[in-house]
Amino acid sequence: QVQLVESGGGLVQPGGSLRLSCAASGSIFSINTMGWYRQTPGNERELVADITSGGSTNYADSMKGRFTISRDNAKNTVYLQMNSLKPEDTAVYYCNIRWTRIRVKSESWGQGTQVIVSS
Repeated sequence: QVQLVESGGGLVQPGGSLRLSCAASGSIFSINTMGWYRQTPGNERELVADITSGGSTNYADSMKGRFTISRDNAKNTVYLQMNSLKPEDTAVYYCNIRWTRIRVKSESWGQGTQVIVSS
């Protein structure tokens, strides 16, 4: 019903920057939260940051000061600006959207985009 497509991943050197984008399409409920999560082999998927349609943000402690999440509601797109990247930031980054309608909670996930931080 709601499709998410991520882009912007790639290879970057430590200390470098990268900007991820995620575009949503389909039957999008206007009141929602979009976010970025990441996962490495053998680990659980973890929250990076999320943002509500009203603009309220939430960051994992380890990301504060380096990553910035933003969104363009007119384009149904969420962004993640990543600065001062470290090798431990290497992961597959997934886009997520979640909402509640008629008291039913729903969510959708993108397929992920690979980020590799290495010299």
